[in-house]
Amino acid sequence: MSRRTVLAVAAGAALLLTACTGTGGASKGAEAKAPDDPSKVSGTIKVLTQRTDLVQDGTMKKYAAEFNRTYPKVKVEFEALTNYEAEVKIRMNTENYGDVLLIPGVVKKSDYPRFFASLGSQAERGKKYRFTDFTTVGGKVYGQSPIGVSPGFVYNKKVWREAGITDWPTTPAEFLTDLKAIKSKTDATPYYTNFAAQWPLTSWTFVNGSPSCDTGATTKLAEGDPWAKGSDLRVGDTLLYDIVHQGLAEKDPTTTNWELSKPQLAKGRIATQWLGTWAIVQFQDAAKKAGVSPDDIGFMPFPAQVGGKFCAVIGPDYNQAVNVHSKHKEAARAWIDWFTDKSGYDKDNLAISPLKDAPLPSVLKPYEDEGVKFIELDDTEGARVKAIDDQSEVGINKPDYRQDLVDLARGARKGSLDDFLADLTKKWTEAQKTAGS
Repeated sequence: MSRRTVLAVAAGAALLLTACTGTGGASKGAEAKAPDDPSKVSGTIKVLTQRTDLVQDGTMKKYAAEFNRTYPKVKVEFEALTNYEAEVKIRMNTENYGDVLLIPGVVKKSDYPRFFASLGSQAERGKKYRFTDFTTVGGKVYGQSPIGVSPGFVYNKKVWREAGITDWPTTPAEFLTDLKAIKSKTDATPYYTNFAAQWPLTSWTFVNGSPSCDTGATTKLAEGDPWAKGSDLRVGDTLLYDIVHQGLAEKDPTTTNWELSKPQLAKGRIATQWLGTWAIVQFQDAAKKAGVSPDDIGFMPFPAQVGGKFCAVIGPDYNQAVNVHSKHKEAARAWIDWFTDKSGYDKDNLAISPLKDAPLPSVLKPYEDEGVKFIELDDTEGARVKAIDDQSEVGINKPDYRQDLVDLARGARKGSLDDFLADLTKKWTEAQKTAGS
């Protein structure tokens, strides 16, 4: 999975809707109905994707060939965009932005009906699929993610065992103690920030919901102080600060390298990174290429428990949608349904299926064994959170504030953690008074 995908898991704050005026109002309320007879569905559809790797290596073409076994009269063409968000934003000034596309974070949720055709009612789709509320406007669903993702720590199990650690830490304090053991008993860098790549730091926002095991965590961002004592983001940001401040991360964060970090973790030179389930397959592939066991790649939840149980948040990746102006809405809808239900894309990426009755991927068997509780956050206030974030200029889904946090922790920036978080609180709560009103 590409790094652009990660940014999009909670996308929306990265860009402001400045150009997306479009002409979507003329078709507002259009619906892309599910085909009744696959043999009668026809047309050529263009599918926009951020997965440049899968288009280049022919994987997407293989998916299309399988799709044609069911829909022989539909021709699927792919266009992979390197800078997906920026390029699609420009195209959406016109009606020509593909037949199927991934909903850019730039588009306000309230504008979905202007740009995308409805896939049906939330009441009906919600019975079968996860994450429908993330794209629901006025009771109708406008997008569907083909996979679910969950944040967590990718780690080298062999290194952790060598440090004498056999159980997952249950508190931030235990996690820090474990990293200290790794530092003293092994040659591995206990934690790797990937500071220079920037985007991995945004993953720390996805801590939200796990420490409290609260499905209403997003609503609390909209209505309360995200950095109040005991709040999820404060717990996460404090742990990141402590890791760096206590010398448990790389010596010079500015020299980190995302691509090199994969084989380094696989070989045991790095012990731990906070990323997500999407990263597991990449690190396992890196292990195979490095000639070490992919079984050494582990995944653990955030170190916090409620009622003696870990909680892991699962949420959607990019959501596929049908262009409201598409002349082949039925074919486009057929592609989305097939890709979500039948393609095996979720299994190929060791990801969580959006189908509610599907089993968890094998890589999360340890989670099942440990009784980890999976929760989905209520995204009803998601649009308002984006508005507050934009107006406050905090940037919870941008790397800047956590780069500042890391700089503060390593002494490259003056000040205290309390003052730093208090400043975020001030900006956020001031913006709450007017944002989205």
